[in-house]
Amino acid sequence: MNKYDALMARCRTRLDELAAQAPLKQVSLQDSMEAQGVSRRDFMKWSATTAAVLSLPMSFAPMVAKAAEVANRIPLIWLHMAECTGCSESLIRADTPTVDTLIFDHISLEYHETLMAASGWQAEENLEHALEAYKGQYLLAVEGAIPTANNGAFLTVGCKGHTGMQIIEECADGAAAIISVGTCAAFGGVQAAKPNPTEAKGVMEVINKPVVNLGGCPPSEKNIVGTLMYFIMFGKLPPLDMFNRPRWAYGARVHDNCERRGRFDAGEFVETFGDQGAKDGYCLYKVGCKGPYTYNNCPTERFNHHTSWPVLAGHGCIGCSEPHFWDTMADFEKPLGRREIHSLDKTADAIGAAVLGVTAVGIGAHAVATVFTKNKEKAEDEA
Repeated sequence: MNKYDALMARCRTRLDELAAQAPLKQVSLQDSMEAQGVSRRDFMKWSATTAAVLSLPMSFAPMVAKAAEVANRIPLIWLHMAECTGCSESLIRADTPTVDTLIFDHISLEYHETLMAASGWQAEENLEHALEAYKGQYLLAVEGAIPTANNGAFLTVGCKGHTGMQIIEECADGAAAIISVGTCAAFGGVQAAKPNPTEAKGVMEVINKPVVNLGGCPPSEKNIVGTLMYFIMFGKLPPLDMFNRPRWAYGARVHDNCERRGRFDAGEFVETFGDQGAKDGYCLYKVGCKGPYTYNNCPTERFNHHTSWPVLAGHGCIGCSEPHFWDTMADFEKPLGRREIHSLDKTADAIGAAVLGVTAVGIGAHAVATVFTKNKEKAEDEA
């Protein structure tokens, strides 16, 4: 039996069950796409791309399409804790609608403080109703860290003055799955940077339930929607690494897929921002790029309709998808050199551990050696 046969059978059963349920939103996805000028062809291309992004064979592309169409059976509660709303912005800020944004809109969004029209008591009633009506069925997405000092008093939300700790514990209790959207919700983020007076923590440190961590400041919209799609398709969490991040999104180092990787191997480095090397697209390691130590799909998925990402735009990766990056990755414009390798799991990443172990010890030496070799060759040519 093909290793994907059981997964396909699970997917079919799951989607048939969802299709048999009454939709929570009456507008069909097809109608929404037509209203926004998105063709069926574009939708199917998106389905194939999403299947590939999720590390599924192309035979799952029709299943992705079907899952998107029945997404309006899934209630979603999205909480804002100690954060800047940048993760929501990553998903919804688009000059033209994309299939990703349409899928997010198609899901029955029961509560989202930034997007919903309700406020005050009405907003509280909406949340309470959703928690009761869809108990055990809803997806819970959390954006932002949870301050825990003084029993959570550093974050109070809503007209009833509930603390973030109270809200997350109540909402997590009845959730079918929990997704920490962004590094703040996943690992505490900048709110948890030393000395962390509010004792801000990631969601998984506050509740005792499985959590999917979407590291990134912010994560790409593809990682957010892809995780939602995986749950809709299979009714379970995707395979995770040791930090509870989906392997399909965080299974490779930024360094491995960077468009400047060839420059690194050739020993061509930007020495200072604005120099000729920077203009020629040289590697940004010497000006602080943390790509060799960071796991994310930024180089392949990019941001803003797949337009760009920080390294392509001219600044090094700051390692924002890694735990405690604000402290462990600083200074953001100086190389780390040698460091302990911790952001790895077993299986395929074990190979990367060996490679990265050598890289972490020798990356600075590589930069020096290649520059020395180039200078020697230049001197020989001049002689």
